[in-house]
Amino acid sequence: MRLEYAPAPESRDVVEIKPSYGLFINGEFVEGGGTPFKTVNPADEQALAEVACADEADVDRAVQAARKAFGVWSALPGAERAKYLFRIARIIQERARELAVLETLDNGKPIRESRDVDLPLVAAHFFYYAGWADKLEYAGFGPAPRPLGVAGQVIPWNFPLLMLAWKIAPALACGNTVVLKPAETTPLTALAFADICVQAGLPAGVVNIVTGAGETGAAVVNHADVNKVAFTGSTEVGRLIARSLAGTGKKLTLELGGKAANIVFEDAPLDQAVEGIVNGIFFNQGHVCCAGSRLLVQESIRDELLDALKRRLGTLRLGDPLDKNTDIGAINSAAQLAKIRELADAGEREGAERWSPACAIPERGYWFPPTVFTGVAQSHRIAREEIFGPVLSVLTFRTPAEAVEKANNTPYGLSAGVWTEKGSRILWLADRLRAGVVWANTFNRFDPASPFGGYKESGYGREGGRHGLEAYLDV
Repeated sequence: MRLEYAPAPESRDVVEIKPSYGLFINGEFVEGGGTPFKTVNPADEQALAEVACADEADVDRAVQAARKAFGVWSALPGAERAKYLFRIARIIQERARELAVLETLDNGKPIRESRDVDLPLVAAHFFYYAGWADKLEYAGFGPAPRPLGVAGQVIPWNFPLLMLAWKIAPALACGNTVVLKPAETTPLTALAFADICVQAGLPAGVVNIVTGAGETGAAVVNHADVNKVAFTGSTEVGRLIARSLAGTGKKLTLELGGKAANIVFEDAPLDQAVEGIVNGIFFNQGHVCCAGSRLLVQESIRDELLDALKRRLGTLRLGDPLDKNTDIGAINSAAQLAKIRELADAGEREGAERWSPACAIPERGYWFPPTVFTGVAQSHRIAREEIFGPVLSVLTFRTPAEAVEKANNTPYGLSAGVWTEKGSRILWLADRLRAGVVWANTFNRFDPASPFGGYKESGYGREGGRHGLEAYLDV
């Protein structure tokens, strides 16, 4: 039986969105030299604000500000830098409701996820790296590790504020200064973070935020006075960055795409596995680089598992992201929606069987229903290409060795999940799966103390944990 809930919308009144926003350079909001652009609410296609676009001259000013601030910031004792990071973390907690609503408006993800997942993790990352700031010599990277200098950071639109925290917190803890470029479709929480930096009394120039599209990101990455580049985004752009930085001496970390296998054995707790499958691929509309987009189910329980999965999908609610009852929010942009549709149509053309639960699609905004494909072959595009949407491809296996072979048959290597009651089997698979993160009887669990990153076309380097410090230190 499906229960019908009355709408429970979160109020927009906790957020004051300005008509226009400038660039944040050297502790101040300034105008940009490029053509301003509008950021749009993907749930209703209404413009939220006009945002400045940084050109090469603006990026140069930001890098110069970061270089000037580096001398002062890196010379502070680690305990003093930690105080600023702790202060930022506490302000994020104090403004968590405001930031969660702003993230949902700009990104399209359900308010439950912004409020209960993203914001607690954002604060946790700043708290965690604040604790490391005065302990770097004990991190295992030598007795006197030094900061690199200016870090140029480019982040994606799927977790705008969380990816900012992943990048900025370790960089500042290690004594670096930052020039960060948020995604053009989701700049508002990064600009709110700039205001938090002012509120926390962070010295001018330590954090600079330049908004714009790909050209702005390229200017940040290729600036001659940037010492370290960190990029999270598509594999295609990651390749371009790696090629452009080859031979420059800049330190580079890339966190790119994924096509994770979620492997379910016949002895797995079925209801728990179904919840893990749903969380693995439909969390954040599937806009997750480590999403469990390939379900590998043992042949003997295929039908039983699919029946249970379809029943569970029938209870998901798609709609207003600000409604606290919503499970599936809006796709982030028209361009991303077009990509999801194109790949889903390719799945049907290649012979896979498509299924979605009955759900009403709002008339305005960018929406795509949770979708399951069965009869998928390893050669199908939906089994090989990253869709970055709420689309699950189902394949079967008979033996653990076959599961490993199919799971590793991908150009990516970011994450995987294993569902079984046998601990020895979990360890056996984890040792053989070519994935940076392997979850056991869970999926999409994150902790600031745990490193995250991939192999092959999923990039290189690690973010989070003690390992995340290394990318920002001269060791």
